[in-house]
Amino acid sequence: MKQTIYIYHTNDVHSHFEHWPQIARFLSERRREHRARNEAMLLFDVGDFLDRVHPITEATRGKANVDLLNDLGYDAVTIGNNEGITLDHDELDTLYEQARFPVVVANLFRRDGVRPHWALPYVVIPATETFRIGVVGATAPFSHFYELLGWKIVPPFDMLAAAVEEVRQKADCVVVLSHLGVNEDEKIAATIPGVDIILGAHTHHVFLEGKTLNQTLLCAAGKYGKYVGVVKLEIDQNRLSRASATVVDVEPLPRSEAVERHLVCLEQESLARLEAEQVAVLHDDLPLDWFAPSPLANLLASALREWCQADIGMVNAGVLLAPLARGPVTKKDLHRICPHPLNPCKVKLRGAELKEIILEANTERMKHWQFKGFGFRGEVMGEMVYDGVDIEAGLEEDGQWHIRRIMINGEPLNPERTYEVATTDMFAIGHFYPQIQRAAEKTYYMPEFLRDLLAWKLAQ
Repeated sequence: MKQTIYIYHTNDVHSHFEHWPQIARFLSERRREHRARNEAMLLFDVGDFLDRVHPITEATRGKANVDLLNDLGYDAVTIGNNEGITLDHDELDTLYEQARFPVVVANLFRRDGVRPHWALPYVVIPATETFRIGVVGATAPFSHFYELLGWKIVPPFDMLAAAVEEVRQKADCVVVLSHLGVNEDEKIAATIPGVDIILGAHTHHVFLEGKTLNQTLLCAAGKYGKYVGVVKLEIDQNRLSRASATVVDVEPLPRSEAVERHLVCLEQESLARLEAEQVAVLHDDLPLDWFAPSPLANLLASALREWCQADIGMVNAGVLLAPLARGPVTKKDLHRICPHPLNPCKVKLRGAELKEIILEANTERMKHWQFKGFGFRGEVMGEMVYDGVDIEAGLEEDGQWHIRRIMINGEPLNPERTYEVATTDMFAIGHFYPQIQRAAEKTYYMPEFLRDLLAWKLAQ
């Protein structure tokens, strides 16, 4: 007997709900069409569905995101790093309380090595009366960050291999929900036998028609809900005879007006909830300039230095998106001006390394660098702003301003001395300044974000 099963998948939506009305209508219509043709349809998400950049996610700590997944009848999900390390321990532990789908993540444990009750290594889903699909999940092993939040994350490959071997005995087809990145997906296909389909995420890659490697079909649907992935499984005599993949661009598709209205209401409710939480009252405006030191950026640099108990504070002005006006300041204001899921970090650097960073940060290329990623949700890097650092610059013959002298807390920078520098974790994990990225001693402060430090500093 021949059967056809369709798998739809999303990944790395990052709370970009601008396409969600199209996605919702498309998936609902497809579900009705498949039901009318007596075809099975499954729906999976491969992590980073939530992102605290959006006020809905910020105010509800992702629970509204889970409700949206419930509304569309997702069959299983795995977690990404945005679920795993931008929520505190209790928030993640309770995130899926109302979920009407299983969460599969084979490499996440509590500190004592016991799996959390809401996380399964795999599930077996009866797609039809005679064909079962085993679904295994794994997420990126940001071990140190998970440990700071009270979790234990382990390297995924041994766990995946064991889970695949076990589920293969119970299922006719094995699908891996992999929030590991394209390179790791290729490694899974090459080294773990028994995997039929890998639905990929994390590196925001797109496979327009899938990619076959070692008889495993790799699939991925990009980022921000621009695409929905579709996998067609052709079953013959209860065996998978062929699998093919494509993605659907949802941009031109019709929108669900009901879902659109629901999102508007959710956002209004979330903004009202954030606005109700006042953190301070300002007696004066706090202006902001992305390309020069300014009071608001100076305040954040000072907050970083104090919070981390460091020699200096250092932050790029571009993490602040707008100034603060005199009067009440609420969590809505702080989320609006600093929406990034960025944590404080303290790093030990030799004076010579610190000097290299200051010189590089002072270049026009760095100040005007436009980028996204590593938690940064702004527009441009902006001026590097310091607390505890004084820079003497002069106009040279080339018509450019050049740094002539650097003072650290009133004393000339000592190239041989080790300084404790408070900054953001994006510099510690990203490729912006190699001296910070490769530093041997780094201390991360979690679960606080930069906006939490601003709230703390303003409340003083």
